[in-house]
Amino acid sequence: MSAYGRPARLAAGCLLAALVSGGAAAVALGGYSAPSPGRAETLSTLVLDRAGRLLRPFTATDGAWRLPVAREAVDPRFVRLLTAYEDKRFFLHPGVDPLAAVRAAGQALAHGGIVSGGSTLTMQVVRLLNPDRSRTLRRKLDEAATALALERAVGKNGVLDLYLRLAPYGGNLEGVRAASLAYFGKEPARLSIAEAALLIAIPQAPEARRPDRDAAAARRARDRVLDRLAEAGAITAAEAAHAHEETTPSGRRAFPNLAAHAAEAAARRVGSGGVVRLTLRRDAQHALEELARDRARALGPGLSAAILVADHATGAIEASVGAADYFDASRAGGLDQTRAVRSPGSALKPFIYALAFENGIAAPATLIEDRPARFGSYAPRNFDEGFHGTVSCAQALALSLNIPAVALMEAVGPQRFVARLRAAGAEVSLPGTEAPGLAVALGGVGVRLVDLATLYAGLARGGGTVTLTDDPARLAEPGAAGRRLVDPVAAAQVALALLKSPPPEAALGGRIAFKTGTSYGYRDAWAVGFDGRRVVAVWVGRPDGASSAGLVGRDAAAPILFDAFARLGGGIAPLGPAPAEAIVAAADLPAPLRRFRPYGSLPEAEPGPAPLVVAYPPDGARVELDGGAELALKAAGGVAPFRWLVDGRPLPPERRRETLWPVSGPGFARVTVTDATGATASAEVRID
Repeated sequence: MSAYGRPARLAAGCLLAALVSGGAAAVALGGYSAPSPGRAETLSTLVLDRAGRLLRPFTATDGAWRLPVAREAVDPRFVRLLTAYEDKRFFLHPGVDPLAAVRAAGQALAHGGIVSGGSTLTMQVVRLLNPDRSRTLRRKLDEAATALALERAVGKNGVLDLYLRLAPYGGNLEGVRAASLAYFGKEPARLSIAEAALLIAIPQAPEARRPDRDAAAARRARDRVLDRLAEAGAITAAEAAHAHEETTPSGRRAFPNLAAHAAEAAARRVGSGGVVRLTLRRDAQHALEELARDRARALGPGLSAAILVADHATGAIEASVGAADYFDASRAGGLDQTRAVRSPGSALKPFIYALAFENGIAAPATLIEDRPARFGSYAPRNFDEGFHGTVSCAQALALSLNIPAVALMEAVGPQRFVARLRAAGAEVSLPGTEAPGLAVALGGVGVRLVDLATLYAGLARGGGTVTLTDDPARLAEPGAAGRRLVDPVAAAQVALALLKSPPPEAALGGRIAFKTGTSYGYRDAWAVGFDGRRVVAVWVGRPDGASSAGLVGRDAAAPILFDAFARLGGGIAPLGPAPAEAIVAAADLPAPLRRFRPYGSLPEAEPGPAPLVVAYPPDGARVELDGGAELALKAAGGVAPFRWLVDGRPLPPERRRETLWPVSGPGFARVTVTDATGATASAEVRID
């Protein structure tokens, strides 16, 4: 007999006696208490959408993927097969199975050593809570005693919950939920028989049976479980045969990572191991992340996109896409562009008109001049370099004309304008202590995408803004007045004008009230709009703030805006009815409002054309282009026709204010334009 044989026989006898004899068991187990949850309470932080669906999990503080899970969230068939395989009398014994102990004792007597310890699921949980791998008699008795105490403390359901949470699945995967997400890419609420069998097999030897390490070993272990279950009658032979045909995973899938930026902020709020629910909708988030990624890639290298969607009645954010691709370092995907401060271009114009309408300075039907004008030393020009003459204010807003907007800004007052936006909840940034000037009308101020969404939501809800938030506890009550932006009549008048904004190509207009914007130097492209239910805000640009040739709000951001509304589902909700006072014909206006007369002087431009300049690319610009791509060139001022040269070599004689230069490769170049009078302007540009 081996030296181990006698202790083994004693172990078997003692274990059997302790379990069969009630009095002896009471003595042996006296003083034991349920183990501390320990690792079971060190959980992953989870961020969920409004319906409780997983957006993004984070590892626990010890680096493990240990997701909270309860039996109610796991396929009932998995629990049934688990107990049938691991502990068929689980619901009958008090934590230790006397019959299994008798079997284990008999095996020890027959083989001269402990072959199997008669472990129950409860005893396995005890080992998971206190991982001591020794196989001694004392250890087995301790496990048995602690198992009885654990079941008295938490009951059968509590034991199952602990097993489902702590079972090892290889590497840093713990618990059936983490394993199901990592190996199958889905929650464990619905598992096939083959999937359930694999999740039963792996914990027995988690490192040896990891599918991402040895798929063949994982398959063999799964098939043995299937055969045992069929032999025990837990599944039919046909079910086992069908499950044998199912493939096993060969690697780990990425955990969900939706709304990465919003999830990170929420995880910081709730702390380690917490579960936080946001107002986001997972399906909308997924659809818009795909939209942003695809459009940014199509627009060119280095470009990113951000999209924010909110219910303007309550302020609930339904989707928040902070970057085109969170993992794309070339697009600075880790930066949340919904919170980045940038120039809005023309996107603030609607609020100039709203304040002008509210204060009786003008009305939608008021005629206003779109002609060359100077405001002191400031001489704004329209984006298309043309002029439209006399137009109504509603037309000027829909066409995004610059001269009328600046003229109305002068009448409203830039400081008053900025103060109103800030009072309505928008964070408006100016350099240092600089006072607001007329350039604010055309983007001479910094705002964030969330600020623009907040302001446009204010127009949609009748002139009062609410905080846009992903925190369900901070939502506004439907119908709440909110912070005052403008009065309801002015808000409705602007909304009606924005409904007439020219839609992007192939899009249907007249259903979404929207506005686009393009910042100076083609750095930022914006589109913000609303229907009767939601506000959607879109930004496109380079995260580093560099120029991007031809990046225009109407062409780059507006199509994303319209696609976003389409992907949100539910159709376009019509705007609510406008107040009766909002619709006034030109003939019904009082005489002072029939034509806008600026405060102070608004003289004609000085005789002669504006000085010729290269408007794009601006002098000193750096532009990223692939070899063979074309760079848009644009001149401002001067007299047509124009002649373009690059490094002294003429481009095709198109004689237009705008042309295209086929770039041959990286390096520095000098772009020169001459006009009909012989005036010349140049700009140095670096092509990367």
